[in-house]
Amino acid sequence: MWFGKWENAGLADRANAAVRGVGNFNWTFIVFLTFAVYVYATELKNRNYRSIVAGLALYTVHWFYEIVNAIIGAATGYALWTVSPESTSFIILIGVSWELSMMFSVAGLVMSKLLPEDPQKKILGINNRWLFAIGNAAFFSAVEIFLASTPAFIWVYPWWGAIPVFITTYIPFFLAAFLVPDRKPAFQKRFIGAMAALDILLMAVLIPLGII
Repeated sequence: MWFGKWENAGLADRANAAVRGVGNFNWTFIVFLTFAVYVYATELKNRNYRSIVAGLALYTVHWFYEIVNAIIGAATGYALWTVSPESTSFIILIGVSWELSMMFSVAGLVMSKLLPEDPQKKILGINNRWLFAIGNAAFFSAVEIFLASTPAFIWVYPWWGAIPVFITTYIPFFLAAFLVPDRKPAFQKRFIGAMAALDILLMAVLIPLGII
């Protein structure tokens, strides 16, 4: 399933009605949070600050995208991507479940460990950071194709699918994860701090207003 289809609109409507509902809540919520905290605590103890920066850079960008996706859903009727209530213990925003959020919280950290030490090294004539970002984006997009073929993940718009998500979403995610750690600490703090502040501000305003 490379692109969405209008036949999924009913599934998306049901998912939208379940956002932040607690009908499916269970204790796996705590388990996934514990795993994510363990990963960051281990990296912090080992002073792997670059890995932590990679993880937080992707995660803050991810949340900005999820907020924009929810805004699109509120403005047009359907989000670009939607998670089904049957597949999760808790839907945070229309396109992100708790389980997905915990995965994205460590995705940049985990994948950054595959990078060469030299940020200037080229592979096949391409800077390794860009090559790995494109490669990881392709992998995650392929996984999303599978997810969209299951009841867990919903694409409605026929023009939205694997190729748009690869170009507009996953490449920026992994560029943030792989490029920000190579910058000076002051830039890292500004980038992550600014993105986190923007995300928190948008949710603090838009959720109470019932927009997302």
